[in-house]
Amino acid sequence: MNKTPQYIKNLLLPNPQAQRERRVWSIPLESVWIPLSLATNLMGDTSIPYDALGCPIRLGYDKDGSVKFTKTGRPVTKVVKPISDSVALVRQNFVANLQQYSEEVATSNKDAYAKLFEKCRLAGKPIGIHDTAELDKAVKLQVEEALRQAQEQAQEEAQEEATPPDPAKVLATVS
Repeated sequence: MNKTPQYIKNLLLPNPQAQRERRVWSIPLESVWIPLSLATNLMGDTSIPYDALGCPIRLGYDKDGSVKFTKTGRPVTKVVKPISDSVALVRQNFVANLQQYSEEVATSNKDAYAKLFEKCRLAGKPIGIHDTAELDKAVKLQVEEALRQAQEQAQEEAQEEATPPDPAKVLATVS
């Protein structure tokens, strides 16, 4: 059996980072993407504009040129396109590398991979059955509650229509 590459092992190690900074693809912008972009620019692998690296987060604007705000009143910000495009490329390549590694392992260990897949499928089957049953019960309860509320509303409307108007209120609205 082939050994797992160190870069894959490193992906699986815990790395607690409690920093609060803007994230792109769930990865910190200031401590990961900007330094990576500077390094790849320096090495000639990318050519991200200096202004994008110097001010990677920009205000969002409406079509009329005014600053855009969220419904809660906070200004909308966005990561500049050259950086977000670079992140998208890294993401696509990352996914391709993960798929390639998985395929290599599955191909080189067909029988063991198939057995492991089947064990996992069988282990997950009771959970899927349980979740399906719970979902069915929850949906049934929601339907019953919606029907009950509709019946109550229909009864209230019928009762309002059947109740004669209060003469004092009728006289007050006519006056």
